[in-house]
Formats: sequence, structure tokens, C-alpha cells
Amino acid sequence: MARIPQTLRQAVMAAAQGRCAYCLSPEQMMGVTFEIDHVIPRSAGGDTQLGNLCLSCPTCNRHKAKRLSARDPLSGRAVPLFHPNQDLWSHHFAWSADGGHIIGQTPTGRATVEALHFNRPAMILLRRYWGATGVQVDN
Repeated sequence: MARIPQTLRQAVMAAAQGRCAYCLSPEQMMGVTFEIDHVIPRSAGGDTQLGNLCLSCPTCNRHKAKRLSARDPLSGRAVPLFHPNQDLWSHHFAWSADGGHIIGQTPTGRATVEALHFNRPAMILLRRYWGATGVQVDN
């Protein structure tokens, strides 16, 4: 595992504003320490530089693992996963009316929602709770 210099780690955390770059969960509300993810894994040639690093909740990081792509559940085609430093979250995803679900709006969005398990039952309940208590999770 690459050692990430403290100054670079701080820059990644500042850019993330305390949220997972994939599912937007706030670290302060999750009860776990978030991790620095190589968006393009080192094993695929990804560098340890700000443009290839993001803050990730442990669940998104584990489900993403070394993947760069996943199947769009609608078309069945392999498509790139969401790249939080190059893609605009609101282009690929939307919130359900109740704020519990993240809805993929594009092939990349749909594939990422499924691959990273954004809509696990526990997360849906947490997001609804956060919404009811006024915690901002949207982008």
C-alpha cells in the first residue's frame, strides 16, 4: 500500500469536505474513519497525486476495490465507474424524493450505484434519518 504524505492526505480531506466522494455520506455521521482511495488503482497505473485520490467511506472503498468499470444494469454493457475528480456527481446521480435512495441517471451512474451498493437497506434508513434531522447530504 502506498504511503500518502500527510500534506497530500490533508488536501484530499479538505477537497472532500468531510464526505465520501462516491455516496456523499458525511464521515462525522458514520461512526467510522474514512479512507483515501486511489480512483484509478495503483495496480492499473494510477498515481498517488491529488487528481487521483479521494475520500471514501470504507464500504464504497471495499466494493470499488480495484475496479475501473462495471456493468450498467439497464444495458448490460461495461461502463466506467464514476470518477469523483473528473465527473460531476449531479450529472450521474440524483436523490429519490424521500432522500433515501441514490438514483443512477446515466450508464456510469447506474453501474456505480449497483457496484458500490449505494442503496443498502442500512444506508437508506440512515439517509432518511439524516433528512428528518436536517443533516445535509446532497451535493
